[in-house]
Amino acid sequence: MDSHRRTAVNEIDPAGRNFAGIAEPVTQLNGHKAQAMDAAAFHSASQRILDEVNTVIDGKSEAAKLALTVLLAQGHLLLEDVPGVGKTLLAKTLARTIDCTVSRIQFTPDLLPSDVTGVSIYNQSSRLFEFRPGAVFANIVIGDEINRASAKTQSALLECMEEHQVTVDGHSYKLDEPFMVVATQNPIEMEGTYPLPEAQRDRFMARISMGYPDKDSEIEMLETHQATSPLAKVSAVVTAADVAAMIASVQQVYVSQAVKEYTVSVGRATRESPLLRLGASPRSMLQLLRAAKATAALDGRDFVLPDDVVNVAESVLAHRIILDRKAASAGETPHSVIRGILNRLPVSQDLADASARSAAGPAAKTPSASGLRRNH
Repeated sequence: MDSHRRTAVNEIDPAGRNFAGIAEPVTQLNGHKAQAMDAAAFHSASQRILDEVNTVIDGKSEAAKLALTVLLAQGHLLLEDVPGVGKTLLAKTLARTIDCTVSRIQFTPDLLPSDVTGVSIYNQSSRLFEFRPGAVFANIVIGDEINRASAKTQSALLECMEEHQVTVDGHSYKLDEPFMVVATQNPIEMEGTYPLPEAQRDRFMARISMGYPDKDSEIEMLETHQATSPLAKVSAVVTAADVAAMIASVQQVYVSQAVKEYTVSVGRATRESPLLRLGASPRSMLQLLRAAKATAALDGRDFVLPDDVVNVAESVLAHRIILDRKAASAGETPHSVIRGILNRLPVSQDLADASARSAAGPAAKTPSASGLRRNH
């Protein structure tokens, strides 16, 4: 008898649950296998999610849209800002709008890697080691104050975020799809924290700084949120199957050669900038393009424009680059460097027209019909 045989979490019993006791609502709805939605259903589903989130998060519609963009692009989201501006609330609200499994991890200095990934426990009745999954086994994992855990515990998320699996004692266990980590951290209070290393930050597709709400939104918050928790009224508006189908739709969005070349030129410009010690990684180029595809889909297009790349570039790239000391002392920020690079690599009308024509084929779209926008 093999005393070290594990019970895998993806084995299902006749009741529809795995032997570890976790429901399996999305195992067969992998984002790569689900059938894509039609345009009308995609628009309706995405609008329902955004409307539900915006009922809780006052005055932060752009942050809500970017969070949904990251989910549909199969990425992970880092919410970084001062305390009390709604970072955890945004993460919880997005999770509740989807009828899927959700877990929350409160990161603390004494949190262990096994608390995140799971551990093998000896079952005396069967005389076998059985794997008990950790909190990461859910469709949406909310990691609150991720920089309060030690580097050892933070690194437990690396394999989960990149490969959507967990390896414990030499055995790999697949995570359910869709899978997304939404982590929060406070950049102001640094006592007792462990800053995320570059490898960890690079796993997050985008970083959002919530910022303070405007006056009207803050008054609205005082009027509506003081009696009860705003989360109490949030309900699921889409299923995990819907999200899987939306992800499949995003994967089918067309990207022209011109857009690919523009994306690469932005990344290479960060590596060649004298203001930076570390530029954008090749992984960030993949994630930048995925985010641009999700942005195009949310805007009702089945092809990517260069503007889609521009619109998400700061959120996707700013947390991955490291300023040169002289640039930092001169007042530069990662966001200002990215904006400067985008301004030096403007989207020409010819590039935008070529992107639209290659997507349209013989019946080329005009820039006006394609919804072309410029923000600078």
